[in-house]
Amino acid sequence: MMPVIATIGSHSSLQILKGAKEEGFKTAVITKKPMVKIYDSFKVADEILIVDNYSDMLGEKFNDKFSNFIFIPHGSFVEYIGYKNMLKSNLKFFGNRKSLEWESDRRKMFKWLDDSKIKVPKIFDGPDEIDRPCIIKFYGAKGGKGYFFVSDEKEFYEKMKNIKEADDYIIQEYVVGTRFYPHYFYSKLDHELEFFGIDIRYESNADSIGRIPPKFSDKINPTYVVVGNTPVVIRESLLPRVFEMGENLVNASKKFFGGLWGPFCIETILTEDMEFYAIEVSARIVAGTNLYIDGSQYTKIRYDEPMSTGRRIAREIKKGIETGRLDELLQ
Repeated sequence: MMPVIATIGSHSSLQILKGAKEEGFKTAVITKKPMVKIYDSFKVADEILIVDNYSDMLGEKFNDKFSNFIFIPHGSFVEYIGYKNMLKSNLKFFGNRKSLEWESDRRKMFKWLDDSKIKVPKIFDGPDEIDRPCIIKFYGAKGGKGYFFVSDEKEFYEKMKNIKEADDYIIQEYVVGTRFYPHYFYSKLDHELEFFGIDIRYESNADSIGRIPPKFSDKINPTYVVVGNTPVVIRESLLPRVFEMGENLVNASKKFFGGLWGPFCIETILTEDMEFYAIEVSARIVAGTNLYIDGSQYTKIRYDEPMSTGRRIAREIKKGIETGRLDELLQ
């Protein structure tokens, strides 16, 4: 019996489900009632399962139902279920679920990046060390929610007063440059890295402040909530470094948690000196890939058919089934 490709109804689910159907799989989405009309409309889910809370997926109620499901994790899994629950779960996930721990724990993430020989902005141990513009980031896949900008210790404590739940955070140097978010896919079956595209995220209200006259914008505190994505191509001369960063990250992952495979993204800043700085890693499919449901400018060069990241995931699973190596892809 062919497995069912399933995911949570959010983030990049439409792309994931469409890609699975293009590769001949049955599909299922687990979602909350307000989202049902979306999946009814787009016709990409063969089955729609409604839950009150996404954590309900981990209960015994669905044990039999999910026995033939392969779940494709995305940012909403990290945010609503949490990597700790995913590590303990009996659900079958595509990819190495241990990678989500290294994505969620920023201290581990920067250790991973450092071992990958990828430059990162300076991380300060405490607010008393702040001597340059910095951004304060909280743990978890929250799409930039709660991030704020500071320039010294005094400003840090003033703004922290407005944070209701001050969970773990990092104080990261703010590197000025262009934000590029390259999308990768690493095939564990073929031992090959593919470059799938790149995007720039539109963040509110930081990306709209430039449209406001200075006498007003000076009074607005920028926020960094991701509300959308913009397609972009990068200078071809920069592609060797883009590939090198992806390959280094995959190689380092084998040392720390047994390997990274499937889709991932290195969130970068490119400075005027053409230096990449990594600010985060997303060790699973990112929402920026939704721009390229019919394939990106780059996948159109490699493939003679529309190839989204969602479809590439399904094709890897199908190849795993055909070659008797599916278990290698599910952890």
